[in-house]
Amino acid sequence: MDIDYTVAALMFPAIPLMMTMYSNRFHTLSALIRQIHDQYTFEKKIPPEWENQLHVLNKRTNFLKYVMGFSSFGFLFNMLTVLLLYLNYTFYARLSFASCCICMIISIFLFLQEVRMSNEALKYHLSDMDSMKKDL
Repeated sequence: MDIDYTVAALMFPAIPLMMTMYSNRFHTLSALIRQIHDQYTFEKKIPPEWENQLHVLNKRTNFLKYVMGFSSFGFLFNMLTVLLLYLNYTFYARLSFASCCICMIISIFLFLQEVRMSNEALKYHLSDMDSMKKDL
């Protein structure tokens, strides 16, 4: 397969868009963690499923760290591909682009795991609300 600038250019709109989505997800998660922290610290409220929620939140932050790391490396490898093409190192450009694709694939798979864990966390919230409804 021949590789040229257009191949590397295909990834340029996708990677920053995905990184923005990952960053927004991380920002939302950090806001939720701060909210739970404030509830515990200032109001001394402890939800029934608090420990389960903390465990899931901790796992999600770790997954998002790796998701953003792999997508960042994917972006770096894509930039390296352009540089190597500019320098006429086609073989190394192919390796760099393959590394970019592998990093992005890993990033997407990890993100899917984080979404699955997010769904698990929402189930804990629903069970909290269900138990509160029964208490009324």
